[in-house]
Amino acid sequence: MIKDHLREPFELVLKELMGVCPRGLHSHTFFELIFIVTGSGRQSINGIEFDYKPGNLFLVAPNDSHIFKIAVPTQFFFIRFNNVFVQSSKKEKELTDRLEMILQNARHEPGCILKTSDDRKSIINLMEMIINEHLNHSLYHKELIEQLVNTVLVIIARNISQIFPEKINEASEEKAISILNYIQTNIYYPERLRSEQISKHFGIAESYLGSYFKKHANETLQQYILNYKLKLIENRLLHSNMRVTEIADEFGFADKSHLNRIFKKYKGFNPTDFKKRATIATI
Repeated sequence: MIKDHLREPFELVLKELMGVCPRGLHSHTFFELIFIVTGSGRQSINGIEFDYKPGNLFLVAPNDSHIFKIAVPTQFFFIRFNNVFVQSSKKEKELTDRLEMILQNARHEPGCILKTSDDRKSIINLMEMIINEHLNHSLYHKELIEQLVNTVLVIIARNISQIFPEKINEASEEKAISILNYIQTNIYYPERLRSEQISKHFGIAESYLGSYFKKHANETLQQYILNYKLKLIENRLLHSNMRVTEIADEFGFADKSHLNRIFKKYKGFNPTDFKKRATIATI
């Protein structure tokens, strides 16, 4: 598979209208924002597919594999950047660390990353301004583009942060947010999510970890891990062709039966029936 590299911390690319994705399935070593200017089709990221249409915004993280399956000729606008750009463009270390963490966890939330209609409208306006400055090279266009891109990143962070428990907010302790980041990053490795491992990693007494987490997240550590894992499994069932056995293996379940039992207990249906019902509901 092709892997692209970015020579500079930051790059803007406005593509001409196209009917076929010229790159094929590929990945890269940098972050890539993809804004749909016009057209429609399907976006595939790590084997999970979503419809796309004008105004959608996708975030592809480093090492994600992706391809566009174009149905109606499409114009894409790409904003490519790496950690060097994030770090150099943010003066506050706490904001930089939080932003990097959120961007790294974007791969757990496939599809258009804009969750609210107000933010979708804001992003469309911001992208139009960025494209205009990029094409016209007016006075101070570089400085203005950087400020506009920073605003886009903050809006993205707000939308992706909706995967956190409601009680987690800007006032929450940095360590609580770091624990959430650790859980999300290691969600595929059950052995790393044991209380003793998390306690050791963050220097918190195991006897205190449970009450500390519940205080900040408003749910127990195990509840959060399970709920987050089930949400990701729903995404796999709804937006990929993965078999239940493959999903069970990906998330560290003992076997297909183990996943079926847990999923049915909390969702009311086994994974296969859940997928069938969702498919019928969309017809």
